[in-house]
Amino acid sequence: MKFFIINSFRTMIYVAYIAIIVSGIALGIYNKGEFTGELIGLTGTLAQVADFAVFTVGGWIAASLICGLIVTLLDIRDDINDRLPDARRDD
Repeated sequence: MKFFIINSFRTMIYVAYIAIIVSGIALGIYNKGEFTGELIGLTGTLAQVADFAVFTVGGWIAASLICGLIVTLLDIRDDINDRLPDARRDD
């Protein structure tokens, strides 16, 4: 059962990673150049391409930070749970 739970957490992390990146891409498409238009003053197709690139990279960075933190916390929790029986043993 523990094997199934750990693997389901890892599967959720993979799905969340892809979902966050896809959300960044969708946000870049949805903005249609408004973000970089207001920020830098770009217009037209160049602004749309810049928005797409900015939000895609931002989604990738956000996904890496969020999912990396979750995996790190899960690994720390697993290590602590593996060491607890050794700490309770009286030698």
